[in-house]
Amino acid sequence: MLSGPFLDRNWMGQNPNYNTSNIIMLGLPFDGTVSYRPGSRFAPEQIRFASWGLEEYSPVFDKHLEDVNFHDAGDLELPLGNTYKSLKVIEQNVEDIYKDGKRVLGIGGEHLVTLPEIKAVSKFYKDLAIVHFDAHTDLREEYLGEEMSHSAVIRHASKIVKPQNIKQIGIRSGMKEEFEFMKEHKTLIHEYSELDVIKDKKIFVTVDLDVLDPSVMPGTGTPESGGMQFKELVEWFKYLKNFDIIGADVVELAPDYDASGVSTAVATKVIRELLMVM
Repeated sequence: MLSGPFLDRNWMGQNPNYNTSNIIMLGLPFDGTVSYRPGSRFAPEQIRFASWGLEEYSPVFDKHLEDVNFHDAGDLELPLGNTYKSLKVIEQNVEDIYKDGKRVLGIGGEHLVTLPEIKAVSKFYKDLAIVHFDAHTDLREEYLGEEMSHSAVIRHASKIVKPQNIKQIGIRSGMKEEFEFMKEHKTLIHEYSELDVIKDKKIFVTVDLDVLDPSVMPGTGTPESGGMQFKELVEWFKYLKNFDIIGADVVELAPDYDASGVSTAVATKVIRELLMVM
């Protein structure tokens, strides 16, 4: 029998025991509706490798990954080419996580993976709100005739949690009608204090990495200039620290568009800091 030790390909600092963990990291390698540059399905695997280049300690939150008590369940195996079946597999697995009394941290994949997560979580929490970090509105009813699209994910989610329970941060691109939707329902915010109206809710945080400026995050499917710096995003996380975050995801890293690996490293650190506030 081999004595090892062997390399661990899971996220560093994880609790290897699912049953005793509080948060389940779930890889969602799906990019079936991407409208510009595909490749985000390769992100969860690359993020795991990159995590070993991080420290386990976050000086921002004075906390170790071990203190978070999360388990890396690995990547779901999704049926390539079948969007609806893929979404159903995600929904079922996220539902299982909440049946077990745990919370999900989804790692995409494209942004449409958020919809089945919200569908699953909403079965357990009726007072659910969404905090949405993104460059794009994602409020279309459909894209090129397709209802299930990453550019429509937040519009579909709004039908589950109601628009007044959605707060969008960093948005700088979308159709006129989408900006009118944000204005009508007051979803777009710019100040930390504007989150306070949902402080009594159960919060699901979804981070599309293109909220960061392409100078920080070139490896994404739809880069959009004029975005946040990493430190700005973390400041929002610091404000959310005292909210009741019951689930989250980080999506839209497309690692192969940044040969330097910096985008993947940034995505990994975003995930570490987000884990600290869950």
